[in-house]
Amino acid sequence: MKILNVNAESKPSRILIGEALKNLPEYLEGRQTIILTDSNILKHYRDQLPAGIPIIEIGLGEKNKTLSTLELIMGKLVEYEADRSTFLLAIGGGIVCDVGGFAASVYMRGIPFGFVSTTLLSQVDASVGGKNGVNFGGFKNMVGVFNQPDFVLCDSNLFKTLDKEQFRSGFAEIIKAGAIRDAALFEYCGKHADKALEYDPATLTHMIYESVRIKAAVVEADEREKGERRLLNFGHTFAHAIEKMNGTLHGHAVAIGMVLAAQVSRELGMIRAEDVESIKKTLQRFGLPLRSEIPVSELFNAMKQDKKREGRDIHLVLLESIGKAVTRKFSYSELQNIIHDLRSDS
Repeated sequence: MKILNVNAESKPSRILIGEALKNLPEYLEGRQTIILTDSNILKHYRDQLPAGIPIIEIGLGEKNKTLSTLELIMGKLVEYEADRSTFLLAIGGGIVCDVGGFAASVYMRGIPFGFVSTTLLSQVDASVGGKNGVNFGGFKNMVGVFNQPDFVLCDSNLFKTLDKEQFRSGFAEIIKAGAIRDAALFEYCGKHADKALEYDPATLTHMIYESVRIKAAVVEADEREKGERRLLNFGHTFAHAIEKMNGTLHGHAVAIGMVLAAQVSRELGMIRAEDVESIKKTLQRFGLPLRSEIPVSELFNAMKQDKKREGRDIHLVLLESIGKAVTRKFSYSELQNIIHDLRSDS
């Protein structure tokens, strides 16, 4: 097991990479705990969860990441007589962790919480960094808080019960981490895709650790996304719009968004055409998509609701090289023209 300590402004958090689910009771000792999870986790792992702990079950899928689900959780916490000393343990993927962290942050103005992250995407993204929230009006993460979990337990053995496309989807965030901050990690992904897709423990542990290390460093420097943390949104400005338009898996949408952002970087003379091709080839090695057929006008209508916008402008993360990202402010009309020209040339 490898431990990463995230010394964020709100409070410290421990990321336990390679820890086994069977050791979970060690982290709950002395805590009055309530578990939040979904039916899929209970189907596969109910017999491995600590006995005698109350369980709150929520539905599967993005459609359950809502204020209605939050209300359900609050009702169950009251029913179980949870107080400010109660520990809420969210066990699941990104949706369970996001909703669980939000619920814990607002119930009685805040109770302690932790995560057992069961998907690759959640281990490298949703459960790390302290962003907790729900969707609203069809737009992602529009209501939420910044708050760190006490710990995140990451057991890669849990990936084997994942749908294959869900598993592949998680690698987009790892590739992103290398693209924005670590060319060596980006290169490692390209060279070791086959082993990673075969669930090789050493390969997965290395990729997860390096990706989380990068994210932890960025979060420590800018927990509330006032500057440097924006770099973690490479590909996400487009991805969130794509997800809203057609329900694409998050990692698949991020892959498409990264290609678009890389193409914009090339169009502005910031990176070489070879760098764009390298990003495409690495994504392809993991079976991730490179393109969406959504019309440019429709894509930008969805982007205008992005929570990171500033009036008629939006910050877009671009690359100066593989391993070095920067943010640039664009008006929507300016960016729309660039993307339209790119689509016309392809």
